[in-house]
Amino acid sequence: MVSFSVLDLAPVVEGTTPADALRNTLDLAQHVEHWGYRRYWLAEHHNMIGIASAATAVVIGHVAGGTRSIRVGAGGIMLPNHSPLVIAEQFGTLESLYPGRIDLGLGRAPGSDQQTARAMRRDLMTSGDRFPQDVLQLQALLGPVQPGQAVQAVPGGGTNVPLWILGSSLFGAQLAAELGLPYAFASHFAPDALLEAIEIYRGEFKPSAQLTRPHVMLGVNVVAADTDGEAKRLFTSVQQQFTNMFRGTRGKLQPPIDDIEAYWSPVERIQASRMLTCSFVGGPQTVRADLARFIERTGADELMVASAIYDHAARLNSYALLAELAESLADESDTLSDSGRQAAEAVPQ
Repeated sequence: MVSFSVLDLAPVVEGTTPADALRNTLDLAQHVEHWGYRRYWLAEHHNMIGIASAATAVVIGHVAGGTRSIRVGAGGIMLPNHSPLVIAEQFGTLESLYPGRIDLGLGRAPGSDQQTARAMRRDLMTSGDRFPQDVLQLQALLGPVQPGQAVQAVPGGGTNVPLWILGSSLFGAQLAAELGLPYAFASHFAPDALLEAIEIYRGEFKPSAQLTRPHVMLGVNVVAADTDGEAKRLFTSVQQQFTNMFRGTRGKLQPPIDDIEAYWSPVERIQASRMLTCSFVGGPQTVRADLARFIERTGADELMVASAIYDHAARLNSYALLAELAESLADESDTLSDSGRQAAEAVPQ
């Protein structure tokens, strides 16, 4: 059955600090654990004043320590920014502290601008090209320690932290299929290659020790409220955020506004709306109907839900409303293929 998880960018909203954002992150994690969500992932971004999850492994530890059962992980770690050994040690430590609850999603993008990437002292010319080799090295460092192995991750070796490949292009789909790893597609902001990537991943998938059948997780934006009108108003914070990206004026998450048409230009509207195609906004019945169609069209095994909402109470309410819908949506997941349903069972719970 399709399952639901949470992607949290630890948004820093206008008038608050990163400390406030991190307190809200833990509070949200504790709520969604109670509401039955499957995973809680945080993402690595740097030099962005509106995102507080730059030290991703640290925040994951904070969330895992404040919850009891929900899987916590990275969605993702931008591997070109780091050596595989350092990431193996970080996530091996997390797995040792919170056994059976840690996920490690890996991305190929730097998660920042070039100047910031240089400040992290990585070779921009080749680090992205080494991504497949770095994934294999990381996998080996987290796997069983071999006799005579010169370099070990301690903690890390033998923890077998589950790896995921993240992507928004066909490259990630092909790599995840080749390595037999679960695949998470960033359709919540880059939906253009969605269906083609799913087809390639499922068609080329090779079973592995971690996963016997393909497992597709899709990123979506969900803003649910008691009425369609209120949800659309809350969603204007996201629309402003994406408009500001095109203007080169990234900042903290802005409060909702009454008239988004007065904020963006016609060209900005087209650009932002295209990136936000996989967004589901409205009252409970509207969101349920739209998500049901999306699940049927894609055969998703899991949805990773992002909800950048300015007011924390409204954000909690959005996830609470979605949790109420999740059971009925899961019941409709018989539209998925047999392989999709069995894939969900093969992924660590």
